[in-house]
Amino acid sequence: MSKTSELAFAPEMDQPIRYIERTRSYYLGLGYENPYVWAHYIDVPFSPLKKPLNQSVLGLITTAVPFDADKGPQGQGASYNAAAKFYQPYQKPINPDIDLRIAHVGIDRKNANMEDSNCWLPLEVAKQAAQSGRVKTLSSNLYGLPTNRSQRHTLEIDAPLILEMLRIDKVDVAVLIPNCPICHQSQSLLARYLEINGISTVIMGAAKDIVEYCGVPRFLFSDFPLGNAAAKPNDPSSRELNFELALSLLENAPAPRTTLQSPLIWSSNPSWKFDYSNLEKLSPGEIARLSAEAEQARITARELRVNSVGA
Repeated sequence: MSKTSELAFAPEMDQPIRYIERTRSYYLGLGYENPYVWAHYIDVPFSPLKKPLNQSVLGLITTAVPFDADKGPQGQGASYNAAAKFYQPYQKPINPDIDLRIAHVGIDRKNANMEDSNCWLPLEVAKQAAQSGRVKTLSSNLYGLPTNRSQRHTLEIDAPLILEMLRIDKVDVAVLIPNCPICHQSQSLLARYLEINGISTVIMGAAKDIVEYCGVPRFLFSDFPLGNAAAKPNDPSSRELNFELALSLLENAPAPRTTLQSPLIWSSNPSWKFDYSNLEKLSPGEIARLSAEAEQARITARELRVNSVGA
């Protein structure tokens, strides 16, 4: 290797996106004057595997939502759809017809794929892991965690409900797959709660700063657009590689705060990292439009939350 090639550094922009900083600047620019305070812990719980994976029941926990055509567009190119949000944890039987979408959360709509569910839900590779004996079995249900800005609500209401579901299904280990920035925080809080209660977890995520700032036991980081943390679109080999890395983390993480970065690369051109919630790329007119849309989405979400609690 020549000295010249040794000094051929990657572009400066080719580093994990700082989502905490990016979203804070974005919402300040939209007129929201109180920056969100992200969850942050020093101590991190850690529950080692109680038995080998080939003797363990595996559960998948997602922030995606079951598709309901009556709630508006939720496929490729769909804008942020607050009407599709959910506010109570759910469990759904795993069957061939299950259809989970991500239009209800703040994913990277310019770069993420919204059609191939393998990008945000590693269900098929989890089934393969069970069939091959890599894990004992996959739980009969998968589990949905609401994306909740209230950290207290996640820890005091949602996490205990998810834990109860997992215990009923005798889940030993859990793979958590977040999508948007708040999803990453909610899943991190849940991972901490489950570890305290004896269930080993690993997060497959794309927002490195949010997960590590919160502090979790095991984290597989993929430098991919938000919404596609599990795999690249229409790429079976990427699904298999990332899921095996997640399982290996469950087995081999020596201590809490173990992060492993997937070797997969989203694109040889890292310019996509400038797109998400970047006011510098928007005109004043676009900023005004997005501010109005954000306020309307907030109102819609508030009404849905109230109705959900009332039900």
